[in-house]
Amino acid sequence: MRIGAQISTAGGVANAFARADEAGCETMLIFTKSNRQWKASPLTDEDIKAWQEEREKYSQVSPVSVHASYLINIASSKEELWERSYQALKIELERADALDIPTLTFHPGSHTGSGEEAGLQAIARALNRLLDELPDCKTTICLELMAGQGTNLGCTFEHLGYLLDETGRTSRVGVCFDTCHAFSAGYDIRSPEAYQATMSKLDEVIGFDFVKCFHFNDSQFELGTPRDRHAHIGEGYVGKEGFAHFLNDPRWENHAAHLETPKTEERDGEEVEMDPINLDVLRSLRN
Repeated sequence: MRIGAQISTAGGVANAFARADEAGCETMLIFTKSNRQWKASPLTDEDIKAWQEEREKYSQVSPVSVHASYLINIASSKEELWERSYQALKIELERADALDIPTLTFHPGSHTGSGEEAGLQAIARALNRLLDELPDCKTTICLELMAGQGTNLGCTFEHLGYLLDETGRTSRVGVCFDTCHAFSAGYDIRSPEAYQATMSKLDEVIGFDFVKCFHFNDSQFELGTPRDRHAHIGEGYVGKEGFAHFLNDPRWENHAAHLETPKTEERDGEEVEMDPINLDVLRSLRN
């Protein structure tokens, strides 16, 4: 597997490459715009040229993945919010494609009371519209496996399998496996036996070919506690062994795995950058 972290694009998307290299990343996850705002300034020709130049300079940081805005909710039953979310997701996809980034991950959304079936149908409607309106887009849209808080959808393999089925099992739609979310949703990955059982279920319902990338986060809460709280690698309830299973599984060779763990931590009275430390822990778990 290729391991990296979520990297800041402050000052311009191209700046992320140098930051990723400094942190010791082999791959990186970025936002191409503010994750807390609907609007974004369009990418200019200069932005794209700078991105291409830095990508060539730091060719060892590959592949890159994009995370879409947290505001997007294409599971909503409120038509105005659904349309706004759809347009925002479309823009995110167009931006990723303009930068020639292979995958874009987003949270499937919350039904907020309309029910699972209605929410899943709303997500499928948005995905199919995206596929129709952007037929030449090369970026794969990845549904993130969620933790199951509140009315969030995408917290079971069955939810994601349904959405893959509804979009025709196209190669343009895939899945992002988040370790903290999976664990919080009740999928055990700690022991060899538990890991293999979860992987068998994953392959049966989703299919390994549709798993395009990973988010590597330990969990602050125990198995099946539907709370999305990330912990540093080996410092939560998943533990180091859970990550070792993925890192040494040949089925995930060359797949990208990105940290979304806290960036800094106070240790021995000092503020410490944690991405390099978490990445070193992951490297130590490779055979």
